[in-house]
Amino acid sequence: MKSNRPVNLSMGQVLAVNLRSPVAIASILHRLSGVIVFLLVPVLLWILDKSLSSPEGFTYVKEQIFGSFFVRLIVWAFVAGLIYHFIMGMKHLFADLGFNEELQSGRVAATVSLGLSAIGIIAAFIWIVI
Repeated sequence: MKSNRPVNLSMGQVLAVNLRSPVAIASILHRLSGVIVFLLVPVLLWILDKSLSSPEGFTYVKEQIFGSFFVRLIVWAFVAGLIYHFIMGMKHLFADLGFNEELQSGRVAATVSLGLSAIGIIAAFIWIVI
């Protein structure tokens, strides 16, 4: 007799199944981008506050903080997370409206969204870091 009870999968089995699906990859990265944006908002708010506090603060941010490659990389990570999260959020919004709900159209939408995000993230890297 076959049991209909749920089976607990190991993390390796879960990843083996999910890393073949563009929908699963898009979903996992959407959650990760949300965490990145959430964690970096306080840092960027501090930088904004410092730059708006006085002319000396603005000069400090411009020369000392943004003169560092590491800080520009952090800003790029925030912008990349924001770009990805926005594009995937739009994909989810369209799905909530009834578009791309079937399996094949959902895969196509996830693949297109991943491609658009990659283009935006590369453009942001060129603009911010280089």
